[in-house]
Amino acid sequence: MRPVITLLTDFGTADGYVGEMKGVLVARVPDATLVDITHEIPPQDVEAARLTLARIWRRFPAGTVHIVVVDPGVGTERAALAVKSDERWLVGPDNGVLSPALLVSGASVVALDVPPLASASFHGRDVFAPAAAALALGSGLPALGAAAGKPVIRRTPEPHRLDHGVIAGVVISIDRFGNAITNLVGLRAGVIEVGGASLPLRRTYGDVTPGKALAIVGSSGLIEVAVRDGNAARDLNLTRGSPVLFRATS
Repeated sequence: MRPVITLLTDFGTADGYVGEMKGVLVARVPDATLVDITHEIPPQDVEAARLTLARIWRRFPAGTVHIVVVDPGVGTERAALAVKSDERWLVGPDNGVLSPALLVSGASVVALDVPPLASASFHGRDVFAPAAAALALGSGLPALGAAAGKPVIRRTPEPHRLDHGVIAGVVISIDRFGNAITNLVGLRAGVIEVGGASLPLRRTYGDVTPGKALAIVGSSGLIEVAVRDGNAARDLNLTRGSPVLFRATS
């Protein structure tokens, strides 16, 4: 099978940074299949990148190499990492963005050797792309650097139970449709209280009329708050961290 390398960044596509990284990759691995996950992570938003990675990294076949570059600390003393986890490879900065793979039992990680002439502002091109290419060509972690000590780990906040069976959670991200994704997993019948609204759990967006708010279990298994044909974040004034309550109904 042709090597698969994915790219997930906050670079956008206007300035050619993604193209520079791809140039390095195809020069070294000409038969690679390059997959753009997204380049529209909000600038420097490590948490959004982490959550995106959590959704996608194991959807790809064993042997895939994932490059994640959302790196506000580029050029500082923060380490550059390569990880092997669940038969897949990942490279990116040591700022928690690779946490979904680092949290898997048996994951191994090294701190990449940074070339002396690497740009202090573009490790995506000069550090992570070359490391990803080496991994795609069969290199092992020991050839790329020394074992890393304690990489930075970020975790999604855990919901917690209150009295009378109420579960308290938070909004962890807002997608481009304005849907508010919470840290509450799919639950039995109940009501979601958020942004001053009380919303019964529905099965699909089509279960309410246009313009009405609802809560559903999204494709990730987490409860989402949405407005059919609208924008829940705007209409309910929701942001990352907004509190959410679940109340079970009989």
